[in-house]
Amino acid sequence: MVKINEVTNRDELAYALGIPKKKLTYILYVKKTENLYYSFEIPKKNGGFRRINAPDKDLRDIQKSLANILVKYQKAIWDRKNIKPYISHGYEKNKGIMTNAEVHKNKRFVFNVDLKDFFDCFHFGRVRGFFEKNKHFCLPIEVATIIAQLTCYNGVLPQGAPTSPVITNLICNIFDMRVMKVAKKYKLNYTRYVDDLTFSTNDKNFFFNKELFFENLIIEVENAGFKINDKKTRLQFKDSRQTVTGLVVNKKINVDRRFYKDTRAMLDSLFRNGSFEIDGYLGDIKQLEGRLSFINQIEWHNNLKDNSTHNVYNLSSKEKQYQAFLFYKYFFSNKKPILVTEGKTDIKYIKAALKKYYLDYPDLIIKNEKQEFEFKITFLKRTKRLQYFFNLYKDGADTMIHIYNYFYDVNNDRFTNYVNFFTARCKRKPANPTIFIFDNEINVKGKPLKKFVDNISLNDLKVSKLLVDNYVDIAGSAYILVNPIIDRTKNESEIEDLFTPELLSHKINGKTFCRDKSFNSSKHYSKEIFANHVVKNYRSIDFINFKPMLDNLDKIIKNYNR
Repeated sequence: MVKINEVTNRDELAYALGIPKKKLTYILYVKKTENLYYSFEIPKKNGGFRRINAPDKDLRDIQKSLANILVKYQKAIWDRKNIKPYISHGYEKNKGIMTNAEVHKNKRFVFNVDLKDFFDCFHFGRVRGFFEKNKHFCLPIEVATIIAQLTCYNGVLPQGAPTSPVITNLICNIFDMRVMKVAKKYKLNYTRYVDDLTFSTNDKNFFFNKELFFENLIIEVENAGFKINDKKTRLQFKDSRQTVTGLVVNKKINVDRRFYKDTRAMLDSLFRNGSFEIDGYLGDIKQLEGRLSFINQIEWHNNLKDNSTHNVYNLSSKEKQYQAFLFYKYFFSNKKPILVTEGKTDIKYIKAALKKYYLDYPDLIIKNEKQEFEFKITFLKRTKRLQYFFNLYKDGADTMIHIYNYFYDVNNDRFTNYVNFFTARCKRKPANPTIFIFDNEINVKGKPLKKFVDNISLNDLKVSKLLVDNYVDIAGSAYILVNPIIDRTKNESEIEDLFTPELLSHKINGKTFCRDKSFNSSKHYSKEIFANHVVKNYRSIDFINFKPMLDNLDKIIKNYNR
């Protein structure tokens, strides 16, 4: 791969970006980049709106490629010179508002300065000039011009383009060094989070030197082509609330008390009424999740700093609130029936079978006006977040028990019974069922289904029903669904047994499918490869043995919603 500083013309730039020269030329001179943006507004934290100019897919893909190249090149420079960057925290890998605030924790004085119209200060000429004249790039004028064309909109770097953050940080490197030199003169720590400059110190003499420092700072700011937003310049004292990029830093990093109380009130309103307001307007559940995620990030950061070990049975009060929200979102107010499967390949099989038979199951899947498939069910994606809050690990069917523990808790009092908790508050049952899907191995000791059934103490009557019908309600909104046993000479069945012997023996690159302990990578291919083959060729694959399972899934949902 050509290094960005070695690019000498448009052909080489296109090659470095991984696109044909024709496409680059087409974007620049036929479509023209100024026609490839769409605009929208997002609310600012302190009122008003921020205008975002975002590129369309073709231009965004090119910008992402360029941004990755620039980030890697900058890292290579730092590594070569043994530089450990510590000033800039915005849009930097493994950095953010928390690492930015950490520098200024527990200080006598915290001084905040905001740069006015930050992104507008990076105009076309400044961007082109940087790549042409900076000693680490020294690009030909043609290449520097094309980079500026690809990254600027209406003559400036736009908020919303993936290249804007890395380019602003590159250009601000020298500015940061000069500001740091001034800060050290006055015994100040200095960090920058995009347009937010923060200085802090325990030196009591700073109070008497603050005006002289500010005069020196203004000189550096204006020499770099920026202006200070006087309305957001403030000195904060230790005996008052000190904030840095929205976080309280007096002792340990924390969210503002008002932000937390408002979020908690929104959560209570959601649980009781199914809705909540933000600043007088009806809120969206994604907005509330964003606030809770933000609070939880800080909890996680502080736990890491305190060397606290994570224990799902001993969450903090803030973590418990987030856990409750996640259960409410996924399993109580879920807009679609949710399926919890043993593994991700099960999801691929079921989706492929539904696509094959979509006309038979209009309550499970449809084709929209664009002739695209739309599922009326959803599959639980195992994330790190669900692992953290519910012990639902990415691999392993056994951990499905951990999710069920929060439904009805038949075994102990370590888990909150969230179904009862929410039902008592909003006076309704869960919106849609939660369906746990297992291989049909109820008679085999040590298998996930057998362990699950024994763990929840499923009564004999319901076990019998499961054996006959291959599905059963286990309590309220929770169900077990298993695939049918096709070979009646056996007392168990995995979902792969529903495929024909011809498909199971299908060869890919001379290898055969293997799903057991005899797997040999030189002879066999994995479940993942098999599942991808099924997905790709669903139209020609025989899914007839999936029909009883899909029929039962259809019955569960229809019966629940009656």
